[in-house]
Amino acid sequence: MIVLVLNCGSSSLKYQLFDMKDESVMAKGLVEKIGVSGSKAKLTHQKTGAEKYVVEEDIPNHTKAIAMVVEALTSKKHGVISDMNEIGVIGHRVVHGGPHFTSSVLITDDVMEELERVIDLAPLHNPPALIGMKACMEIMPGKPMVDVFDTAFHQTMEADAYIYALPYKYYEKYSIRRYGAHGTSHRYVSYRVAEMMGIPVESFKAITCHLGNGSSLAAVKGGKVVNTSMGFTPLAGVIMGTRTGDIDPAVVTYIMGKEGLSADEMNHLLNKQSGLLGVSGVSSDLRDVEKAAADGNKRAELSINMLNLSIARFIGSYMVELGGVDVLVFTAGIGENSVETRAAICEYLAPFGLELDEEANNCRGIEREITKPGSKIRAFIVPTNEELMIARDSMQIVSHS
Repeated sequence: MIVLVLNCGSSSLKYQLFDMKDESVMAKGLVEKIGVSGSKAKLTHQKTGAEKYVVEEDIPNHTKAIAMVVEALTSKKHGVISDMNEIGVIGHRVVHGGPHFTSSVLITDDVMEELERVIDLAPLHNPPALIGMKACMEIMPGKPMVDVFDTAFHQTMEADAYIYALPYKYYEKYSIRRYGAHGTSHRYVSYRVAEMMGIPVESFKAITCHLGNGSSLAAVKGGKVVNTSMGFTPLAGVIMGTRTGDIDPAVVTYIMGKEGLSADEMNHLLNKQSGLLGVSGVSSDLRDVEKAAADGNKRAELSINMLNLSIARFIGSYMVELGGVDVLVFTAGIGENSVETRAAICEYLAPFGLELDEEANNCRGIEREITKPGSKIRAFIVPTNEELMIARDSMQIVSHS
C-alpha cells in the first residue's frame, strides 16, 4: 500500500509518500508561506534519489498547496506515481486529540466535529490540520483518511498523573488536564529501542527524551505512558528554546501586575521570549548558546546548566514513578545531535549505575547505544520518525476498516 502523510502548519505543509511494502520513502517535500501576503510561496519536492524540484508562485490556501503536491507526485518528470488512485490512504498529523481520542482514527464527519469542539486546546495547531483534511476531501473526494494524534500515546496515564490540583469543576467543564505532546515520537522511539535491545516493549521501563526547540519527556512502562512532562499545553515541563517550562504560577500574575501586561502579552512572553533565549540573551538555538558559552558568556553557560538540570529532575522523578528505569532514549534535534547535552544528563545518572561510553556518545543523528557493556541503565540515541508511525497507523486502520 502507498500512504501519503501530511503535516499541516498555519502557513506550511510537509508531506512524505511511503511505499509500505518496505516502508521506503518514495518522495517528500515542503510547501512554505501558504497564504502569506507580500511574499512568494514555495514548494520544494524531492523524489528519492533525485534532485530537488522547486516551484515558487502564489499559494493562497492549503487547497491550492495540496493540489500542487498532487501535481508534483504525479508529474511525469518529478513524480513517483501515475495518479492519486495509487494512494491507499492519507494520514494526517494532529497535535491535539482532546480527551476523547486515545488512538488513531479513520476520519468521519463525527471525528471532524469533535476536532472542531477541541480547537481551544490547540488553537495554533489544530485549525491548519482541519483545513488540510477539508482540502483533501475537496481534491480527492472519497479517499480514506486517518488522524494520528500527538496526544494519543499519553492517554494511558492514570488520573493522579493528569489531573491538576485545581477545583475539579474546571476539569469537568473545560477538560483542563495534562495531555502531553510529541506522543507519536515517544511511541516510535520507545518501540524502536525495544527492537534494538531485542526485548518486548512490554517488559521494560523507559524514559524517552524528545529534546528540541520544544522538548518533552515521557515515562513508559510496558509500552504505556505513566507520565509526561508537557501539560495542558506545550508550555509545561523542561526548559525549552523560547518556553519557560514549569515555573511558579504566581510569577505570571506578579509580572503582569508589575509590567501591566495583558493575558496575550504574558502568554507571548512565556512562550516566545523565555527559555534558553530569555536566560542566555543569545538565541533559542542550543548550538548558538553552546558556542557563546564556550566563548565565556556566563548567561549562556547558566542557561545550559539550567536546561540540563531541568531534564535531570524529570528523569529522577520518573525513576521514582516507574520504580527504576532500564533505558534512557534521546531523540529529536538536541537529543540526536548534542553530544554535550547527552553527556551532562547521563552524568546526573552515574550514581544510579549509568556508565556513559564517551567514544560512542561522540556522534550525531544515528541509532546507537551510548553506554558501556554492563551499564545498569542503558542509554540510546534513536532518531525519531513520526511520519513512518503515521503511515503505519494509517495503513493498519484502513486495512481493518
